[in-house]
Amino acid sequence: MAATGDDAAAMDSISKAPAAHLAALNPAASTSVPAEGPEDAADSLAAASRRPGTNSDGGVETAEEAVEPAEPDINELCTDMFEKMAVFLQGELTATCEDYRLLENMNKLTSLKYMEMKDISINISRNLQDLNNKYASLQPYLDQINQIEEQVSALEQAAYKLDAYSKKLGETPNMQKCRRVHANVLPKNNTLKHTY
Repeated sequence: MAATGDDAAAMDSISKAPAAHLAALNPAASTSVPAEGPEDAADSLAAASRRPGTNSDGGVETAEEAVEPAEPDINELCTDMFEKMAVFLQGELTATCEDYRLLENMNKLTSLKYMEMKDISINISRNLQDLNNKYASLQPYLDQINQIEEQVSALEQAAYKLDAYSKKLGETPNMQKCRRVHANVLPKNNTLKHTY
């Protein structure tokens, strides 16, 4: 509720009392120099807002919005904030650039390794092709070796059969007679003396 009449005058005199006291102490400063410091300016602004308005409503005081002046160092704070933000963003961008450089170097090394592996695989493929060609050139000789092996095993089987047949013939009575005759003809020491 707004103060009216005597109450408004009393409040006005209370608010003017510190200013009047200061003006009495320093009359030259009150006339020529404005109040120093933001607190003095705020006090004078508050005092001005508490004065009753010259209104034709007959004693109703109107309220005015108190506007605080901008602090003088807000510009410095903003500049400092923007500088620090620029440094931060520069650091972030530098880190990102370093990451991309690292990835680029890793990609280069990987491509070099792939080139080396490609050369190695080409050499392996070439050597395998040479081995296949040599195997193809040796294939007729390998076939001949297989044929010889089959013939040798066939001859071995034939030799076993011949041996078995000869043993069977040795057991016949005619062969036993031949052996006896042969044993009688030969000397006892089984050596033949040749005469010349």
